[in-house]
Amino acid sequence: MNHVVIIGNGISGITAARHIRKYSNFDITVISEEHPYFFSRTALMYVYMGHMTFTQTQPYENWFWEKNNINLVQSKVTSVSPEINQLQLNNGDTLSYSQLIIATGSKYNMLNWPGKNLKGVSGLYHKQDLDNITKLTQKCNNAVVVGGGLIGIELVEMLLSKNIKVTLICREKSFWENALTDNQSQLINNHIKSHQVNLIFNDTLKSIEGEKGSVKNVILESGLKIPCKFVGITIGVSPNINFIKDSGINFDKGILVNAFLSTNFSNVYAIGDCAEHQNPPNNRPKIESIWYSGKLMGETVAKTICGSKSKYKPGHWFNSAKFLDIEYQIYGQVNNIKSISKENTQFNWTNNSKSINITIQYIKSNHQITGISALGMRLRQEVIHDWFDEKKDIHFTIKNFDKILFDPEFSTNYNNQIINKYNQTFKVNLKPKSNKILSFFNF
Repeated sequence: MNHVVIIGNGISGITAARHIRKYSNFDITVISEEHPYFFSRTALMYVYMGHMTFTQTQPYENWFWEKNNINLVQSKVTSVSPEINQLQLNNGDTLSYSQLIIATGSKYNMLNWPGKNLKGVSGLYHKQDLDNITKLTQKCNNAVVVGGGLIGIELVEMLLSKNIKVTLICREKSFWENALTDNQSQLINNHIKSHQVNLIFNDTLKSIEGEKGSVKNVILESGLKIPCKFVGITIGVSPNINFIKDSGINFDKGILVNAFLSTNFSNVYAIGDCAEHQNPPNNRPKIESIWYSGKLMGETVAKTICGSKSKYKPGHWFNSAKFLDIEYQIYGQVNNIKSISKENTQFNWTNNSKSINITIQYIKSNHQITGISALGMRLRQEVIHDWFDEKKDIHFTIKNFDKILFDPEFSTNYNNQIINKYNQTFKVNLKPKSNKILSFFNF
């Protein structure tokens, strides 16, 4: 009997398990040390904030797994022996497999700072991190978050919900400047400050001072001392792959996979955050720490294991995030102006008072669009991706911008302002459309 073992019960691993069961009657075992049941990791912050319970983060009832003959094992895999198709667990047991899927996700980075092991220091990735942070911040008035990325701003929002004063330390000169455009980054800087967050740039953590085993202060490289009871470490994540490093499975930063998500062992696959694509499709990142990418990898590998060999084809790059109460989306490639190639340029429209920005990146020679990012405005993913496939240009995009507005009936219409800015920039005369927006209440 074919026995498929999946290490990791995040979105990648569980999607693979569900689809393998859909296509086959194989034996399926899912191993996870973190929690016996699948839960939505992106919802953990809302559990802390009191918006939902942990049980509500679990999309499936506990009986779902037994009913679908998916065996769940709460344990830790300590080593893999692919030559004999066997896993070693931390309780001393071994487990054999026919096909192995590694979907172990990421772990948060922690540098060797003095004081890093003090009570009151934590990253944010696993459920255990959430439980730890909940306990550590119960009687906390002041906190420091180190790192200006997406997890950092999530942790800031969590702490603010408990009326904790927060200092956010960014080693860059502006928030997430390696990913956002200059205009977008500045808008987010101002927005974070408007929430009474002490935002410090061009500095980083040097050490953490303690008292009776708990955090008392942080010391920055600049010499600044900040009193606090909690230190959140959010300087990025790395693939969680330590247990395979003596296995013979090839890896670099992540587990190296080909177009079919297979490793150098034909019956061993890696998917999700822990996988590193040797030849990424569509100029995408080698490691994709994205929910929908992990889901698609799970679906793809399930088809291959069940006899329909399939390549991973994720299409155009897409990502979304939330900076406190401002939403962000990116489609295709939109670079910070310092890293944009000579062949490309950008059109920007910004409404500073509303913290809204639209940036469209395109090729100089033929004006073909290669990316669109939106801050404070929702756009339609499918329409934009169709325009990429059809090689639409910047002129077409601006003229038809209303077609990519996701929720125009409930949003302020900035379409005419965008067209007017385009006209000024390119010395053309596109005609703005009517300001009237259809709604469910207009009959």
